[in-house]
Amino acid sequence: MKYYGRRVAFYAITLWAAVSLNFLIPRMLPGDPAQILIGKLARNGDVTPAVERNVKLILGGSDESLWNQYWAYLDNIVHGDLGISVSKYPEPVWDLIKDALPWTLCLVGASTIIAFAIGIVGGAWIGWRRGSAWDHVIPFTALLQSVPYFWLALLLVYFLGMKLGLAPISWGWDVQKYDHPEWTWASMVDVFQHAVLPALTIVLSAVGGWLVGMRNMMVSTLAEDYIVTAEAKGLRPRRVLWVYAVRNAALPSFAGFAVALAFVVSGSLVMEQVFSYPGIGKLMITAVSNADYALMQGVFLLTTVAVLVVNFLMDLIYGYIDPRTRHHG
Repeated sequence: MKYYGRRVAFYAITLWAAVSLNFLIPRMLPGDPAQILIGKLARNGDVTPAVERNVKLILGGSDESLWNQYWAYLDNIVHGDLGISVSKYPEPVWDLIKDALPWTLCLVGASTIIAFAIGIVGGAWIGWRRGSAWDHVIPFTALLQSVPYFWLALLLVYFLGMKLGLAPISWGWDVQKYDHPEWTWASMVDVFQHAVLPALTIVLSAVGGWLVGMRNMMVSTLAEDYIVTAEAKGLRPRRVLWVYAVRNAALPSFAGFAVALAFVVSGSLVMEQVFSYPGIGKLMITAVSNADYALMQGVFLLTTVAVLVVNFLMDLIYGYIDPRTRHHG
């Protein structure tokens, strides 16, 4: 219980620090970000007092004390009020995030899990059969991992999309056929087809790291005394592989997987930009290019919370899988 208590306290303090920084950073910027945004909003029409107050509470510039602004900011967050987007005025920031988040979670989340599963299973098998022809797979996947992310995406767009026509090359659905995705079989197939190239980019770029890491951990684990003892007892090779070797060799990979899974929420900036995919990554680029501070803060806050929550859950799972961490964590 002490281990879990320390974990809860650590992540609670970290969350408070992240939220506080999200509040303070715009107020430490030179000039008055709130007035800049209000000026931009005024170009598109009248700015209501409610919108002006919202912007000032989020970015500073309010006549209230900093302490009162801080508590008002926390209250807004609790009630899901992240302000108004400038680039998508007058859309609330939370509505924009809510619309973009499912696209990123489904695409980047599924692709990350697939890459991890292939890397762990493949790395375990290659490590088990070390010295065989399977080792030649490692340099190929390492090459794919070393290729710049955007370049690999552009290659897939050119060869698989434009030359061979195997999959659509942009957006999340056929905008000429559908105004928005529908819960019909044809529409869902269309959405899946648009996700093929972005997902393939993520899998090809990520699988090499998991494969190499798991293979090396397997080679190291197979040299441990308890593996030699298990083999000497006459246990079946399959049992030695999956119960003794893979379970222990995969522990470091699970820690890395927690970090990768946590950053799924932030999307993949380059990939979503190349494919014009309507996810969180593209939303963040829109916010940065338009100096949309409220939207940037909202995405940053969502990413921070996701990273902390996933890492907290993985800490709990890791503590259950490996009891040694409960005594040293």
